[in-house]
Amino acid sequence: MKHSARWLAVFLLSLLLCSAAELHAQGKPAGENQLPLLPGLENAVEFWKRVFTEYSSSQLVFFDPLDMSRIYEVQDVGEDSRPKRYISGEIARIAAAHGVDSDRVKSQRGIKERTAAGIKRSGKYLAQMQQIFRERGLPAEIAYLPIVESSYDINARSNVGALGMWQFMRVTGKQFNMRVDRNVDERKDPVESTRAAAAYLQQAYEFLGSWPLAITSYNYGPAGMARAVSEIGSNDLVTLIQKYNHRYWGFAPKNFYAEFLAAVEIGKNPKKYFPELEIDPPLAIEEVEVTKNTTVAALASSKGLTRQQLLEWNPALSHASATVPAGYRVKLPAGGKAEIVVAEATPSRPQAKAKPQVVHHRVKRGETLIHIAQRYGASLERILEANGLRRTSLLRVGMTLLIPRA
Repeated sequence: MKHSARWLAVFLLSLLLCSAAELHAQGKPAGENQLPLLPGLENAVEFWKRVFTEYSSSQLVFFDPLDMSRIYEVQDVGEDSRPKRYISGEIARIAAAHGVDSDRVKSQRGIKERTAAGIKRSGKYLAQMQQIFRERGLPAEIAYLPIVESSYDINARSNVGALGMWQFMRVTGKQFNMRVDRNVDERKDPVESTRAAAAYLQQAYEFLGSWPLAITSYNYGPAGMARAVSEIGSNDLVTLIQKYNHRYWGFAPKNFYAEFLAAVEIGKNPKKYFPELEIDPPLAIEEVEVTKNTTVAALASSKGLTRQQLLEWNPALSHASATVPAGYRVKLPAGGKAEIVVAEATPSRPQAKAKPQVVHHRVKRGETLIHIAQRYGASLERILEANGLRRTSLLRVGMTLLIPRA
């Protein structure tokens, strides 16, 4: 999720777009497939399945981005990147040979090896990730999204600073209650980052009203999707792909949902696509919340682990960190003692006071319901219910809202 602070700010403001919110607020018929293959995306899904499972990283595929069943050439180019000048020259040559405009030719590297490595790694985490989504009432298939984002690599880092399996930016990670600092970066924790991704996607779904839009927002941002829906007057993703024009609404966001559906198909049927692959066994993890600041050494000793072993089970902890903060959920091999003997760090930090179950918030200029919900880590639906509001309600400066916290 390579979202910038700009997107986050626009997302908050976009709640003021009442017309868009009204389009999204419609309920879904019982039994409807929440992650449908939308008519018009069939060729795109099949193309991405081939990119993920057939074409290697040494192959360059030249295809028609408007009809992805049309593959012009597949070139064996080796592992090294080809310069833009080479790609542009090949696109011009292929376009001329087929009598089409150059914008009808695009190139894509195969990622078969990366996908296989990701499917192998997924065995460690997948069952627990799916359970996190089920507990929120969300489709468990969303746990396959990291095939697209990171291939389940907890150390994956993008060129803009997105980190971890779910590719959170620092600001977005903090918005969704992850610790992100010098000593602890929970973007690298597969369990905590999955909880944050579930919270983000649940919020995006509640706001946008459909899973195709919510999944696409993981690439394009909820604000961008709300703006597209408002301008086109439709919440059908295929219609937006065909009709919406914006400088940032390019090939990647238009194809993100199709890539996701391809990933779901591959993730659910790994032996079909990688019959020889041995998937890693699941990690049996137990979590215990540390109630006081404690040293890494004391924590490791209390569980019969070395410092290195404890850090391996807790990738969010920096190798330079000496202290585990109070409130951190330490990950441990299942089957050990449930309790942890903690040694208070020196100097000790004062314990935070218990937060009230309900707080009162006075609305300030420029604030939105989603902004306020994120600030308090509260459910948007419960705020609406507690205050007798609807999604389309506008806030008045100075009004007081009840914020349920538990």
